[in-house]
Amino acid sequence: MIYLDKGRYDVQQAKTQSDLDAAQVLRAQCFGRPHTNDIDAYDTAATHMLVHDVASGTLVCCFRISLLTGERLTQSYSAQFYELSALSACKGPMMELGRFCVHPDWHDPDILRVAWAAMTAAVDKVGVQMIFGCASFAGVETEQYLDAFAMLKARYLAPKRWLPQVKSPDVFRFAAKLRRKPDAKKGMLRMPPLLRSYLMMGGRVSDHAVVDRQMGTLHVFTGLEIGAIPVERKRLLRALV
Repeated sequence: MIYLDKGRYDVQQAKTQSDLDAAQVLRAQCFGRPHTNDIDAYDTAATHMLVHDVASGTLVCCFRISLLTGERLTQSYSAQFYELSALSACKGPMMELGRFCVHPDWHDPDILRVAWAAMTAAVDKVGVQMIFGCASFAGVETEQYLDAFAMLKARYLAPKRWLPQVKSPDVFRFAAKLRRKPDAKKGMLRMPPLLRSYLMMGGRVSDHAVVDRQMGTLHVFTGLEIGAIPVERKRLLRALV
């Protein structure tokens, strides 16, 4: 059981169906489908983490984590969209991070920090070697994100030893198509906060984005090898646990 009390916010595992319902409602709100629940087949096997504002009790962030080993990668959410056979060679347990949502009315960067602290506790608990998932851009049109994708191509592509291959029929092959020099400021401004956090810790991405019309997003596979996280950033994360 993971529980963190960090002043204004606390984070804990969902324990009841009501906890899970609240997370699914927040997910639907963040994905532009209010007044419903966002439910999929991967919820059952996952651990769901909830970040609350202590004073009001408001659920301000949620995400789910699933522990996997190489032979079980085909059972991951990400494997629907990316060919992950190269990743199966990674040794040690891996953790898939999914459905990461922050309440649209809350913009406090401490929410993301507390969420990463909870993930750090989970990583340390079982010796996870890699965190991975799909990092999403809002909408399915690429034009507004070209500087961000150009930055990903220039600086953040995954190494060939675990680079995911194309599986989805609808993709934007930004590494092959883009020839522009990125505007770094514009690129980082257009980068989703979760993906920005991954990159700051040493995360790397696929060479293509999947166009997910069901969810109304573009997403890139994002992997973070725990051994690649800078020592100082590891120290800061563990200080929050």
